[in-house]
Amino acid sequence: MKLGVLTVPLGGMPLKEALAYLKGLGVQQIELGCGGFPGTAHADALALAGHPEKVKELAETVAESGLEIAALACHGNPLHPQKDIAEGYHRQFEAAILLAEQLKIDTIVGFSGCPGDCETSRYPNWVVATWPDDFQEIKKWQWEEKLIPYWKREADFAKAHGVKKIAFEMHPGFCVYNPETCLKLREAVGDIIGANVDPSHLFWQGIDPVAAIRALKGAIYHFHAKDTAIDPYNTAINGVLNTTPFDQIAGRSWVFRTVGYGHDESVWRAIFSELSKVGYDGVISIEHEDGLMTDKEGLEKAIAFLKQTMIYERRDSDMFWA
Repeated sequence: MKLGVLTVPLGGMPLKEALAYLKGLGVQQIELGCGGFPGTAHADALALAGHPEKVKELAETVAESGLEIAALACHGNPLHPQKDIAEGYHRQFEAAILLAEQLKIDTIVGFSGCPGDCETSRYPNWVVATWPDDFQEIKKWQWEEKLIPYWKREADFAKAHGVKKIAFEMHPGFCVYNPETCLKLREAVGDIIGANVDPSHLFWQGIDPVAAIRALKGAIYHFHAKDTAIDPYNTAINGVLNTTPFDQIAGRSWVFRTVGYGHDESVWRAIFSELSKVGYDGVISIEHEDGLMTDKEGLEKAIAFLKQTMIYERRDSDMFWA
C-alpha cells in the first residue's frame, strides 16, 4: 500500500507548493479533485479539455515532485432530478474520464448519485425505510429507470477511454451507501464498478469496516483514510441519523475526525490487515475533514499515524517459519 492524500484541503496553495509540502512529509501518491464537490483548485477537468499542453504541464509538475497520481476525484450527483444540475455533474464526470485517459490514470472516485422519486421531482430522495410500501416503489424506480441505465452508459464511456475502475464512495444520501448497494450495482453494471472504502462513513452507520472490506473482496478500488468519532450521549438521545449542521460539533451524534481521533490504533491496524488479506495494494488516501483541526495539523497528524499503522509492503515470499 502507498501513503496518499486527497489534495483538496491544500487548495489554497499552488499545486507545486502543495506537492513539495506533501513530499516532505513522506507522502507517495496524491488524489486530485477535478470537479464536482471536491472542486477544481489543482485540476479542472472541464478547463483542461482540449488543452493537451496544459495536461502535459500538470503531469510534468507532479512527476517532478516525485509523487504519483493515484486517482482523480469527481464526486457529484449526475442523477439529480433537476436536469441542469445533473447535466453539470455529468459533464464534469465525463471530463474527468477524458483527463484520466490523458494522464494514463485508470481510477475515478465519485458518488453513485441519487435521483428523485419520479420524473417531476425537484430534489433527491434517499430511500432508507422499508415501510410504508411507497418507499419500495421509489427504490425500484430509481434503480431500474435511472441508476442502472445511467451507469451502464458511463461504464461503456469509461472503458472506451481507458478507465478501468469507477470507485464509488459509499456515502449516505446516495443510492450506493454500503457494501450491499455497491455490490448490487456492480452486479448490474459490471466489474468496472467498485468501492472507495471510507471507514468514516461506515463507522457512523454502525458498519464494521473490517467486515465491509471482507465482503467487498475483489471490488475495492480505492481507500479514503478518514475517521469518525461517535458522541455516545448525543447518540443515546437522537441516534445516528443526524442532521445537525457540521459546524455545530457539540450537538452532533457523530463528527468526522483525523484518523486516530475517532478510533484507536488497534482498529486501524485491523483495517489495514484486512485490506492486505483481501489483496488490496493501492493507495491509502487521506481525506481531511476534521472540524477541530486546521488542514495542515490534521494532515500532518494523519500522516504520522498512518506511517505507524498501515502496511506498506506485501509479503510475496514463503513464510520461513511455516
